[in-house]
Parts: sequence; structure tokens; C-alpha cells
Amino acid sequence: MLKWLKNIYHYLWALCSAVFYRFPSKKLKVIGVTGTQGKSTVVEFIGRILEEGGFRVASISSIRFKIKEREWKNTLKMTMPGRFGIQRFLRKAVEAGCDYAVLEVTSEGILQHRHRFVDFDIGVFTNLSPEHIERHKGFENYRRAKGKLFQQTRRIHIINLDDKNAQYFSQFPAEEKYGYTTRELKINNKWKTGNWKFVRGEEVKCLPEGIGFKINDIPFRIKLLGLFNVYNALAAICVGLSQGISLNICQKALGKVERIPGRMELVLKKPFTVIVDYAHTPDSLKNVYQNIRDFKPQTPNIQNPKLICVLGACGGGRDKWKRPVLGKIATQYCDKIILTNEDPYDEDPYQILSEIKSGVLGSQFPISNFYEILDRRKAIRKALELAEPNDIVVITGKGCEPWMCVAKDKKIPWDDRKIVKEEIDKLNL
Repeated sequence: MLKWLKNIYHYLWALCSAVFYRFPSKKLKVIGVTGTQGKSTVVEFIGRILEEGGFRVASISSIRFKIKEREWKNTLKMTMPGRFGIQRFLRKAVEAGCDYAVLEVTSEGILQHRHRFVDFDIGVFTNLSPEHIERHKGFENYRRAKGKLFQQTRRIHIINLDDKNAQYFSQFPAEEKYGYTTRELKINNKWKTGNWKFVRGEEVKCLPEGIGFKINDIPFRIKLLGLFNVYNALAAICVGLSQGISLNICQKALGKVERIPGRMELVLKKPFTVIVDYAHTPDSLKNVYQNIRDFKPQTPNIQNPKLICVLGACGGGRDKWKRPVLGKIATQYCDKIILTNEDPYDEDPYQILSEIKSGVLGSQFPISNFYEILDRRKAIRKALELAEPNDIVVITGKGCEPWMCVAKDKKIPWDDRKIVKEEIDKLNL
């Protein structure tokens, strides 16, 4: 009964907000991006492609809000604003003369009906792995929540065919469907039904300072680390193609991207490398570590540059299952591990560290290379002190988030990237 009342409350609140702002999404082409990883980057890529194609764009992601040339940080500590926040943003986009709105759509937002009364023209699926399992009471419920975006979106669906959940998301009807892949595509019975178009990234490779791939012999070069960004780029390219934007324009737009804040962001190059990333799920952490291993510079006389990892885990009772998993993953890739605070909310931060530590101690990782430093600033400083020329320090969990959330709803101003620069100045390196 209580769950039903909550659903009614959220639904009616969504309806009231849409009525109050006069259903602004009807005057825009709205693109919703959902999945576990890569959503913010895909939103950024889509925006760049649409702008290069001559369109006026508004967007919401966990990184920032943007309406045409005006942009401001997302300081809400939530990816998807509340019902009134979304409808107010869309109304402002309409008043600014935007053609498109690109929204990052979360499972929590869907649970609270924040997607309701938004007329989505395009739904984009990036990938899916276990996340928010305790909140959704199981992976199937989590996937079902993501699927509601595609139930609601009937015009264009864009799906990562290399994800094992692609079949689930492909079942929903749409006028057009785009599938993207980096594998040799076998058009079997799964993909024969419906109006499908396929985009394949070929000759995927790591470059000295980024990634490269080809589509139909057109080379793409993107100045971002991480091969997973190939998939993020392919998703955005599919959006561009669906809107009549050529591959050449997509190529030009993505080639201009210098960085995505807090996503495999290169904060320092000398005397050693420091990378800050938002990774906070087992899959995303593994992807970051694997790609950084690939990125390690091959410097003469430096046989084995170390990977020094700073990590924590979120509190508030969320996804406790993944804490020892994160610790175990770190032991598989990192040479030195520093556990620290992230966003404990109302949980005991020492208990959170203890749960991550259980994954470390369950391995053969040398205890002499393991540190527990609750103060995140001190933990970052320790990583910088341990680093030698050509080593790589990777700081995960917060990315470009502007706050650290602690007990009693208190928010402490924070930015891992800023802390790195402040501490490196103190060390006079």
C-alpha cells in the first residue's frame, strides 16, 4: 500500500510539473541516454555532434547543465533533477530556441517518475551491469527500470549490441533502431525484425594520447583515454546519423573533444601521471584500471612503472555488496592501494573501509603496499608522495563531483582534481 501511494505521489508530481511548465518537451526533440556506465560522456558527445551539425542544444548530465552557450555545474549530487527541475529546464531550453535536449536518464529517476511527461524521441542504451541492486531489490528490477525509457520512446532506439542485455532492450517497438558494435556483425534472427541500421567501429586501437577507430573507412581520432570511449562515441554517432548528420561531421565534432571532466581526466603529466575518474562500480573500475595499464608509457630504462590507486566506496547503505569486490579488483591491477573516504553519508566511514579491505585481504596482495587513510586529502597526498617519475596515480569514485557528502546531510566542498593540484604544489615537485 505504501509503495503504491509513493508511486501515485511521484506520478502526480510529474504531471503537475509538466502542466505548470506547459509540456515543454513537445517543442523539442528529446534524447534520453541510459545504462550503467558512460551516460555522461555519451550526452557530451551527442551535444558536440548536434552542435557541429548546426543545431541548438540543451543537455543535462551528472557533470553539468547546458543551454546553448550557457553552462553551469551540476551541484545537485544527483544526475537527474526532480520533476519540476527537469520541466523547468526544458521550458528554459524552449525559450532559448533550442532544437534538442539531451538528458541522462537514471534508474532512480525512473523509479520516481522523473521521466514521465517528457516526450522522448530517441532512447540510447549504453551498457548494463549490477548497480543499485539493494535499491531495486535485484538486477532484473534494475534492468526493468532502465527498460521503461524504451517503452516510453517509440521513435528511435539506439542499442549497444555488444552488451549481453542488448536482446532485452531490442524487444521494445520503435520506428527505427540503430545497433552499434565493434565486432563482426552476424545478422541472425535476433536482429532481423524491425527497421534496423547497424554501425560498426573497426580497427579499434589505443593511440599515444587517445583512441582511434574507423567507420566505413572514415578514421576517427578522439583525444580521450580508454577504449570504452569507442562505445560512447559509437552511441553518439548513431544519434547523429539518425538525425541526418554525416559521418564526416561526426568525425569533426568528436575530434574537437579535449576532455570530459572527471572521466579518465588527465590532471597531471609530469613528473608522473595523475588521472581522476568517476568509476564507482566493479565494471567501471575494472575498465579504468585495464585501460590505464594499456596507457602506461613505454619509457626506456623504466621497466615497470607503478599504478598507485586511491579508492573508496559510497555510503548511505547503497550497494554494500560491491565494496569487497572493489577491493579485490584493485589488487588485480594496482601496485599500491590507498583506501579512503568517498561519500559516507550517514554510515560509519571506518566500516565502509573495512568492507573494502576484506576484498584486499582475501587476496595475495602484499600488505606493505596497502594503506588506509580516511582523510581523502591526506590519502591523495600520500599517493603523490609514493609516486616516482613515470608512475601513474589513479583516483576513482568522485570524478569532478563538487561535494563530499557526510553525516547529517552535510556537504563538504570538494574536487579531487583541485586537491591534486594543491597538494602537488605543496610538495614542490
